[in-house]
Amino acid sequence: MTGHNDPTGRYATRRAFLGRSSLGLGSVALASLLNPKALAGGPEPAAGASAGFRGVVQPRHVPPKAKRVIFLYMSGGPSQFETFDHKPELARLDGRPMPESFTKGQPIAQLQGSALKVLRPLAKFKRYGRSGQEISDFLPQIARHADDLCIIRSMQTDQINHDPAHTVMNTGTAIQGRPSMGSWVTYGLGSESDDLPGFVVMTSDTPGGRSPQPISSRQWHSGFLPGHFQGVEFRSGGDPVYYLGRPPGVSADGQRDVVDAVAGLNKIRDRALHSPEIAARVAQYELAFRMQTSIPGLMDLSGESAETLDLYGVRGADGSFAANCLLARRLAERGVRFIQLYHRDWDHHGDLTRYMTLCCRETDRASSALLTDLKRLGMLDETLVVWGGEFGRTPMFQGKGKDPGRDHHMRAFSMWLAGGGIKGGVTHGATDELGYHAVEDRVHVHDLQATILHLLGIDHKRLTYRYQGRDFRLTDVEGKVVTPILA
Repeated sequence: MTGHNDPTGRYATRRAFLGRSSLGLGSVALASLLNPKALAGGPEPAAGASAGFRGVVQPRHVPPKAKRVIFLYMSGGPSQFETFDHKPELARLDGRPMPESFTKGQPIAQLQGSALKVLRPLAKFKRYGRSGQEISDFLPQIARHADDLCIIRSMQTDQINHDPAHTVMNTGTAIQGRPSMGSWVTYGLGSESDDLPGFVVMTSDTPGGRSPQPISSRQWHSGFLPGHFQGVEFRSGGDPVYYLGRPPGVSADGQRDVVDAVAGLNKIRDRALHSPEIAARVAQYELAFRMQTSIPGLMDLSGESAETLDLYGVRGADGSFAANCLLARRLAERGVRFIQLYHRDWDHHGDLTRYMTLCCRETDRASSALLTDLKRLGMLDETLVVWGGEFGRTPMFQGKGKDPGRDHHMRAFSMWLAGGGIKGGVTHGATDELGYHAVEDRVHVHDLQATILHLLGIDHKRLTYRYQGRDFRLTDVEGKVVTPILA
């Protein structure tokens, strides 16, 4: 039990612990208004400080090539055979049994126990740019950027079902409760923005697309890192962030008085306890107050030129992938460190041509517009853009005869990177003749994560956090930087 000689509260009753740690449901809402500058578990700003923290990696481990990351996350697993990995041999073997030499003993998702038959590519491929990279007809807009892209055809992951595969891509492990990559990045580097969170997430769907892939908020959670590093989801309807708007009858001056009064009380408490969590709480209130001004301005696209709006094909922040791409550029301009856009319609077990057409129509122009916009603003060289999903699709047929699809596949899939220290116009890695296994320059998800951190100036082996008696890191005990793709 807590005693009079226990000012730190180390021996607290359960009731006292819960009361102090949660401070009621109001603090749960406030926890989404995170400030990565007030740190518990690393260098601590002064109590109540709301600015100045720039991460625990000071100085950078290696010279940084990128300042920020925009991850265009195609949730559900886009088919590499209809995007970036051309396999003419699949057309020759279309409809025939898949050779057992490829599949024997391999993990299979929904096709387990079924007769496995080869499915031809459902798209034509062309070569683009001076580099001659092969890209499918489903992606004519991004194909224009062939000389800016590094296409990785040899990606591999550990999990064959969506939720654990999302967790591996985002946190480096299928174990729930670990920090997300965006949280690790903001823990390591902090944020360049005083008025916005360092890690922002937005989601979108394809109108008329297949059932949207569910995404758990723990994919952008801070895990055991201090809560300031959790991703903040911006919504398309109502307030972009929950509880951001002022209640009716509350003025800005009145709210400022409350924030100042709470900060004063917290500072008095901090003089007794010297707790970094109190400084964090003060900073969270301050950030929340500033976000009430900064976020409406961010979401208002009326100041964008007609040329820019036409480039993306948007008229307002309507929650579409295109609007989110434009908002991602605006967030990047304002110093947000890690921006993740989920598009949730890529799980194509059937009717592949129809749904690929819809998804690519929704995302291709916007992805291309983002690269064009960043490039013309001189931001692409310092912004790392990543495109891909949690895994790929099988070379085997799934579904009915007239509407074929593809099952989940973990042994080989494709992603692309651009900007921020990446060598453009190159294709890295290769798969076998049927695209089942990555056979050349394999890139595991841990290698991708190590490379992203490296481009930001972080050695993935040195960015650690001690928890439950051991040092954890994003890449666990694996991962290597993919040096051939670095500019």
